[in-house]
Amino acid sequence: MNNCWKTVNITRELGQGRIYIMSCLIGLFAFILLFLPYSILHQHTPIKDLGFGALLIILVLLPTLHKMTHVLPLVLLNKRMRVRWQLEMGFIPTISYQTKTQLSKGNSIFMWLSPTIFLTIPGLVVGFVTPTYYPYIIVFTAMNIGMSFKDFLYIKQFIYAPKKCIIENAKDGYDILVQR
Repeated sequence: MNNCWKTVNITRELGQGRIYIMSCLIGLFAFILLFLPYSILHQHTPIKDLGFGALLIILVLLPTLHKMTHVLPLVLLNKRMRVRWQLEMGFIPTISYQTKTQLSKGNSIFMWLSPTIFLTIPGLVVGFVTPTYYPYIIVFTAMNIGMSFKDFLYIKQFIYAPKKCIIENAKDGYDILVQR
């Protein structure tokens, strides 16, 4: 039998507005911190201008791509889940998911770290390797860092959870369960 050690709902604890503001500030700060060294590194390389359309596509698709990288570890671990796709405003693809099974502490942390592992780190490397497109790649990477703010708040909660706990997707967040 499992007992609920803690229910974690970052949105309820901090508020959606505060999370958005912090995410935007962290994304902006990440862009400044990344752009300066990359522009010094690639200062003699001409930048290819892809226009505002490419930037708009990045802005529209990144949230969906970020969510898909949360789903990827669950698929790799053969965990049952419900995934729902829909279009907001008729053209912005969104994805929502809910796990049907309980996850171990390590699997939950891996799930929340996956956007950093699969998007941010490759973005940093690709920005270094392809100097003609580094501004677009840095915008993409900085936005993903900003979006990962909420992920890191969940990771912090899960790290402090008991060693042999189980994480369950609840209606109002995540329940951290311990064996009795």
